[in-house]
Amino acid sequence: MSPEDWQIVWFTAWVSALSTIVILPFGLAAGVLLARCDWPGKSVVETIISLPLVMPPVATGLILLGLLGRRGALGGFLHGTLHLDIVFTWLGVLVSLCVMSFPLLVRSARVAFEEVNPRLEQIARTMGASDARVFWRITVPLAARGITAGMILAFARALGEFGATIMVAGNIPGQTSTLSLAIFQSVQLGQDRHAFRLLGVSVALAFAAVWTSEYLARRRRGSP
Repeated sequence: MSPEDWQIVWFTAWVSALSTIVILPFGLAAGVLLARCDWPGKSVVETIISLPLVMPPVATGLILLGLLGRRGALGGFLHGTLHLDIVFTWLGVLVSLCVMSFPLLVRSARVAFEEVNPRLEQIARTMGASDARVFWRITVPLAARGITAGMILAFARALGEFGATIMVAGNIPGQTSTLSLAIFQSVQLGQDRHAFRLLGVSVALAFAAVWTSEYLARRRRGSP
């Protein structure tokens, strides 16, 4: 492993962690709304949130490219007003990872909130606790394991993201190269040994993340 390889590993790990942190408040909000509220069009919202799980990642990347490019609605606004470019920068990697991992966090958060006993929340309210206090002191702690498992799954999904990232951020050495992109490039250049070294690191990180998520899920269900 060369210093360049470790830089790729470090960049992939920290941008994946950052993407998980960025989507956390939105994932919690979406999980609560889907678990506790009913409104017209709820099924449409659920479908839209889940789309990145079933659409080809490159298709999701193409949508983001059209939206965030300088000629896109959002990208043009950001470039014109803030002089901020998303496409082909590390921010493009971040946005791609956020979009692709968000559905996994929402699904886990929704299930976790559905498993919280509403009677415990009602008891806290009868004792004078506000809705915000009940949410942060009762609901979130009881759903914490499920939320944590969802965060780890989202992190693992971000680690392995390829299709949307290469569309939005490209594969610029030292700037947007992630483990998946570096593995692909090594294979394309016939550097199989280098690709397998990076693959080993990628598998180790993904295994650790998924195993931790499954461990928390088993503890939540009370299984040994």
